[in-house]
Amino acid sequence: MSSHVNSTQQREAAILDSVNEGVFTIGDDWRITAFNAAAEKITGIPREAAIGSRCCDVFRANICEQNCVLRRTMSSGTPILNAMAYIVNKEGEQVPIRISTALLKDSAGNIAGGVETFQDLTVVEQLRKELHGSYTFEDIIGRSPVMNKLFDVVPLVADSDATVLIEGPSGTGKELFARAIHNLSPRRSKPFIAINCAALPDTLLESELFGHKAGAFTDARRDKPGRFALAEGGTVFLDEIGDISPAMQVRLLRVLQERVIEPLGGVKTHPIDVRVIAATNKSLLQEVNENRFREDLYYRIRVVHLMLPRLIERREDIPLLVDYLVTKFNRLQDKDIVGVSSEVMVRLMEHDFPGNIRELENIIEQAFVLCRGGLLHLNHLPPELRPVSGKDGESHSLMSLAELETLFINEALQRNDGNRKKTADELGINVSTLFRKIRKAGIEIPKKTGEASGKLVWRGH
Repeated sequence: MSSHVNSTQQREAAILDSVNEGVFTIGDDWRITAFNAAAEKITGIPREAAIGSRCCDVFRANICEQNCVLRRTMSSGTPILNAMAYIVNKEGEQVPIRISTALLKDSAGNIAGGVETFQDLTVVEQLRKELHGSYTFEDIIGRSPVMNKLFDVVPLVADSDATVLIEGPSGTGKELFARAIHNLSPRRSKPFIAINCAALPDTLLESELFGHKAGAFTDARRDKPGRFALAEGGTVFLDEIGDISPAMQVRLLRVLQERVIEPLGGVKTHPIDVRVIAATNKSLLQEVNENRFREDLYYRIRVVHLMLPRLIERREDIPLLVDYLVTKFNRLQDKDIVGVSSEVMVRLMEHDFPGNIRELENIIEQAFVLCRGGLLHLNHLPPELRPVSGKDGESHSLMSLAELETLFINEALQRNDGNRKKTADELGINVSTLFRKIRKAGIEIPKKTGEASGKLVWRGH
């Protein structure tokens, strides 16, 4: 009899493990009695740890306390289909899931507990974000001091309705910050409309921004609203604004001053209610000084000024970004790579990343394509990042931990204009410890360098 029961339980477990969705069952005491392989993978919790535990302790879902769908099914007897929720996995990450519930009955038809199936919607959520641009402030990755300064000021910027200029090198996430500002603002329910000003010639850019009337040019067969009109009540993001022509600068200045647009080929102006966020990878002040950008337009868009740092200015964020990208590509490519080797991490930490975060993302994506194991190694990196042989035939060694420490101290001193107290606080060590490390490594204290990245400048309306 016992062997028959065991074989039945094994057969039932095998059936549950063949299901792609997470499945668990509970008894009338709300303790888990079955937990399949997909449930283990989604939650990160082994079956042995889950069985016997209360389901709320395992899932820590946002609906567990007040709106548990399984409890509603147990109370009413009615199955629930496709309810949405978030659970917290073993790593403390929020995982979006879709839930369905039903009663669990024994062979006599008596209620013996409940069953819940749940599907991991992480990939679906990621695709939805990419399609609709609904990124939030939580999607910006970073714990470095320069990023923490930005995190402190972005909510304040979002609460205002001021025009924002975001400056930073290519690949630093300017559009992601613009979307975060919009999604935290009172305009979040209205459109966020982005346009790359460098991608279009003047005539097309004018039509795209302000719209055109039928007959305005050869192919204009009907009226077409521009991006400003489409963003009514929301936000227009003008990317690469430093590349627009002097003539377009005049048109844009009038729009920002008078808050009206005039479609190409039209004779009437139309009032608009939009917030403008502009971005550039150039120094607009330098462009003004060299007479390539209008000074009046510069100060019109530079009401609030955010400077995004290069990746080498926030090098301590690289491990965090690598973990995020490994998780992302595991989901998108259906792989189970656990991370990067220590040699790869050291190589990434010492690289200068002229392409910034976009370059790091491309490096990890290529490594995923080449990797057939569970760990990314040096041979999976692009050729220019792999150690190469010198003239004597010996390979150049990677940077040592001591060299990395010296590099971090140097960069922290640069960020803090040589102030050792601020540098020690940033690095989380005593000033005396920092001084000893500086003396041991022969580090030269930098002279003051001026403003640091991650600043916020209010210019008034």
